[in-house]
Amino acid sequence: MGDRTREPQYQRCVQLREAGRVDRLGLMSNQGWHDDPKRLLFTLARYKFVAKMLSGRKNVLEVGCADAFGTRVVVQEVQHVTATDFDPVFIADVQERMDEEWAFDCFVHDMLSGPVSGSFDAAYALDVIEHIAPAQEDLFLRNLLASLVPDSVVILGTPSRASEAYASPPSREGHVNLKDAPALRDLMERYLKHVFLFSMNDEVVHTGFYPMAHYYLALGCQVKERPNG
Repeated sequence: MGDRTREPQYQRCVQLREAGRVDRLGLMSNQGWHDDPKRLLFTLARYKFVAKMLSGRKNVLEVGCADAFGTRVVVQEVQHVTATDFDPVFIADVQERMDEEWAFDCFVHDMLSGPVSGSFDAAYALDVIEHIAPAQEDLFLRNLLASLVPDSVVILGTPSRASEAYASPPSREGHVNLKDAPALRDLMERYLKHVFLFSMNDEVVHTGFYPMAHYYLALGCQVKERPNG
């Protein structure tokens, strides 16, 4: 017999350990947990927002998944997830940690090189657009949207331009395309008929004053036209 918890409802914790199902953090989530633990909370809150907004969708595409530690939150709410990232180091880590009970497709893909094969009714990219050079952001969006059916939902999450002054050096690294709220809305409205913009401070999503937000979550629906058509 293994260890017994004092209260029986917690025995599931021991059962999972004894079954060898004590998961480890992904590469990026582990770095955040070591350097700034609260960041993991903020990241998971963003995935929770995506999961609830896309709840019930059949085939969802994630672009720029990194270690995909939060992707399981979306898997819980939709029928299927395909996660991609352009960095093979992170994809190898995701595949090594994949749990059969929470499985999703995951592979290397650079969205600037072309669309992902398949047909999706939703897509999201968290902390990606700020790493795409302004001259390439339209190519990025066209390729992302090329795999979507017209009646789709798209979510982009990105730090606000105003928050840059307060960000840590690692957070700022690679940020070449930070936006204020009007610029993010304009980008989304080029390709989607309806766009809704949310503010986020720490783990709280709200509809507050955009210039005081640390992070934006833009939700758009209904692709205006076939991007490569």
